[in-house]
Amino acid sequence: MTAQDPEFIIVHTPDEAVDRLAELYSQATEALSQALSCYLLDRSPPDEAQSCLFRYPELRLTYRSQGEAAATVRAYAKVQEPGVYRVTVTHPAAFRSYLLDQLCPLMRDFTVQLEVGISEQPIPYPYVLAYEDLAASGITAGELARVFPSTDLSAVTDSIPDGLYDWENTDQLPLALFDAARVDFSLRRLVHYTGSDWRHVQPWILLTNYHRYVDQFIRHGLDMLAQDSRFERMVLPGNVIIERGVSEEQAQALIAGVLWHRYQMPAYHLQAGEGDGITLVNIGVGPSNAKNITDHLAVLRPHCWLMIGHCGGLRQSQTIGDYVLAHAYMRRDGILDRVLPPNIPLPALAEVQLALQEAAAQITGDRGDALKRRLRTGTVLTYDDRNWELRWAQERPLINQARAIAVDMESGTIAAQGYRLRVPYGTLLCVSDKPLHSEIKLPGAAGAFYEKAVTQHLHIGIAALDLLRSQLNALHSRKLRSFDEPPFR
Repeated sequence: MTAQDPEFIIVHTPDEAVDRLAELYSQATEALSQALSCYLLDRSPPDEAQSCLFRYPELRLTYRSQGEAAATVRAYAKVQEPGVYRVTVTHPAAFRSYLLDQLCPLMRDFTVQLEVGISEQPIPYPYVLAYEDLAASGITAGELARVFPSTDLSAVTDSIPDGLYDWENTDQLPLALFDAARVDFSLRRLVHYTGSDWRHVQPWILLTNYHRYVDQFIRHGLDMLAQDSRFERMVLPGNVIIERGVSEEQAQALIAGVLWHRYQMPAYHLQAGEGDGITLVNIGVGPSNAKNITDHLAVLRPHCWLMIGHCGGLRQSQTIGDYVLAHAYMRRDGILDRVLPPNIPLPALAEVQLALQEAAAQITGDRGDALKRRLRTGTVLTYDDRNWELRWAQERPLINQARAIAVDMESGTIAAQGYRLRVPYGTLLCVSDKPLHSEIKLPGAAGAFYEKAVTQHLHIGIAALDLLRSQLNALHSRKLRSFDEPPFR
């Protein structure tokens, strides 16, 4: 079937597949880049033969099982039914580790055939052309779109993760959740929002809603670089890099020059060897930001994202500075209701819950009842309205029925996005005020709280990620897989 396609060749190893993908992608982007340069120079359009080169490479996997079941309990890198699976691929060299992590166990545990060739999906010119080059040329984006392939938003969808893909009436099945066009769309958005190259993003992600966590993360990063740790460098917004061995004075000068406020959701990357470091993103406040950034981070297929931020405590027994470990979410944010209705339960992931609890014990030094007094497990309520307290009389019965113990504006959204996009998730919040018990945020009280709590809270999040690194196979849980799933994680 596919072996007869003259544009596709059979590859025999995962490495050969990725090498071939990288070669075809490089040829396509170089051809598109050269054609764009010629057009910007003297408006010379590409001919038909050149235009046929501007296409993403494609990976195809054919599985002709007769019904045997593979002896694996993995949640990913497995095929569920015979057929031809396919996906277009962008930046295969940068995604090499991810691609090999999927292909190696697939080829080991299943009898499959891999082919690589050129797809029919064009590469939109904005993903190759620098905006500065376009601005300097005086040529409009609209004019380029009439000559070169442009972004087709009708083809950039989340139909596969949202369960809208028609698996029953198609000859070719999806090999991954996101195709090349969807990935490229998000890669450009990540650069725009975070202020750094998407290649700097690490697979272990902390999301926060207060800049004070950034200050402590930078301090932690400098300490790690000064020690004999696994970390090698820290990348700040604007792609400012602090390498191991830089003096404290030089590092502080680099930090002081970072224009982080230019970016809506600045990101900070503590990089380790083998791309196994930690990224912190200050997502700001609100469910819209939470959905926005996780929509784009998801295409990088991170191992986990954790929300570490502040919340309002809803119980009399809580005190300022206590921790809340979410084991359920009451979603009143509304932002995902069309694709993931609020009546869909979000399962707590045991591996993440245990890691966060153990990390809290390690960092605070508390165990047993002492830890229970500081760390409460329960339902977190996520609103889209910061002033929900003004509707307290109307909201109280529902909150009471839900047994909610904390309220915020991001955690439910982030957990729902993790569930929806198959990224392991968790939430550890710190009580910064008690709106129902006359302990509201006031400047003096807030300052004292921040001084005391932020450093410890951040270190708990980092410690939890360190614990999860040692149980990677268990972390990618089958709880996040639906009936119809592509083989790739």
